[in-house]
Amino acid sequence: MKNRIPPFSSLILFENEDYIIINKPPYLSSLQDRNDELNVLKIARKYNEHAQLCHRLDKQTSGILVISKNEKAYKFLNLQFEKRTVEKEYHAVSEGLHDFKELEIDRPLSVHSNGTTKVDLRHGKRSVTIFNSMKAFKRHTLINCKPKTGRMHQIRVHLAYLKAPIIGDITYGGKPFYLSSIKRNYKTGKFAEEKPLIQRMALHAYQIKIKLLSGDYKEVKAPYPKDFKVLLSQLDKNI
Repeated sequence: MKNRIPPFSSLILFENEDYIIINKPPYLSSLQDRNDELNVLKIARKYNEHAQLCHRLDKQTSGILVISKNEKAYKFLNLQFEKRTVEKEYHAVSEGLHDFKELEIDRPLSVHSNGTTKVDLRHGKRSVTIFNSMKAFKRHTLINCKPKTGRMHQIRVHLAYLKAPIIGDITYGGKPFYLSSIKRNYKTGKFAEEKPLIQRMALHAYQIKIKLLSGDYKEVKAPYPKDFKVLLSQLDKNI
């Protein structure tokens, strides 16, 4: 695991009698991963024995994750996901300069036997994402991604389809990001080999809006983790 996992209580952004909403750190699996002992569900159940994940994030993806504390709350939110009434926003740093304005990508996706996803016009399931460019840098763009469906790797594949793969997303055409690629006269130590500035894909689940059992709506935002903030800071300094 790349980073030491902080105490579960420090990850909590919102909690009531039904839900816990956390800011998941990168490199922590949502569910059991054969290579890791720790995962979100395991540590959540030490905090609340009835905890259930209402959705998942890829291991490398940081950000908003909703956990239910009882069966009624789980089913209530699951129904919202099925009806596509949950509003989610992700932020991604993509390769290339892109000027997306409410760009809707409606391309069906299917999952390979190897666990990757592809655009599949004949056999895929309908998948819709809306993209908006937030900030352009020298050779990269910060993009707001709003998935209207919840297919596996949907944002990653749709961005790759747009020729805007996410930094560090090797699976779908992204490349590691090195500071030397944008910073003039960049030098490493005498015997040091340069490492990628962010050692994962630059994708963060930034915001979610759900309906609570009380009937009220709750909107929660997740601050960027350190590696994402450092990436954006360096891109901004070297425009």
